[in-house]
Amino acid sequence: MERTKKGKRPPGGRAFRMAWALPAALAAVVSLAACGSGGNEPAKAKTEILVSAAASLKDSLEEIAADYERNHSDVDLVFNYGSSGTLQKQIEQGAPADLFFSAGAKQMDALKKEGLVADSATLLRNELVVVVPADSGLKAESLQDLASDSISKIAIGQPESVPAGAYAQEALDKSALADELGSKLVFAKDVRQVLSYVETGNAEAGFVYRTDANTSDKVRVALAVPDDLHEPIVYPAGVLSGSKHAKEAEAFYDYLKGQEAAGVFQKYGFQLP
Repeated sequence: MERTKKGKRPPGGRAFRMAWALPAALAAVVSLAACGSGGNEPAKAKTEILVSAAASLKDSLEEIAADYERNHSDVDLVFNYGSSGTLQKQIEQGAPADLFFSAGAKQMDALKKEGLVADSATLLRNELVVVVPADSGLKAESLQDLASDSISKIAIGQPESVPAGAYAQEALDKSALADELGSKLVFAKDVRQVLSYVETGNAEAGFVYRTDANTSDKVRVALAVPDDLHEPIVYPAGVLSGSKHAKEAEAFYDYLKGQEAAGVFQKYGFQLP
């Protein structure tokens, strides 16, 4: 039994306690009812927008997504990162996606030709560089320096599916170095794996985008590959024709083309077209 100070019984006895408990119980019932209904209409389920994006876009898109979702609480952005060629094949084979953000025009053009992309635009540009471990003493003035005996492994994305690898292969071909360096090449599934190979010492050098080099303090840029040695590095984005949430996908697509997103992309080293 509840007691007051000095062991005295509460005033009014049992009748007092019942009179006090009744309104309290009613208040609890009302409170529970309000909690059950949220006080308003039930919260709507979020619309999930699936974005298939080039691996080199990961850092910038994660920041952009966080900003976007803060102002669009009804949208949940989900990203599928990989090489642009692999993502293209997935879409062609029917993998679900609402928006495609490629690191090359070739992949986007192929999907547009097949009628799989409703609308697209080039949003960004990038630069191809050669990176080496941060503590490497290699000094390179041209791609010819990669033929040095001090370099036994050069990481490069698979040219068939990784745009950065295709640009690198093109640069080696135009520099007449493809045959000389062929035995040194170590192929990776995407540009981030190339970066990882150099970071971990599994390759003495690697071809990545400048934006990828900017994300790591374990590598340094040894050489910027001249632009005239490869096709322009562009990043087109487009909403897929088969999107089940075309309206929401278009809204995010428009946001990616806006000033707020542009500021984030530039922070990570991308150039605007």
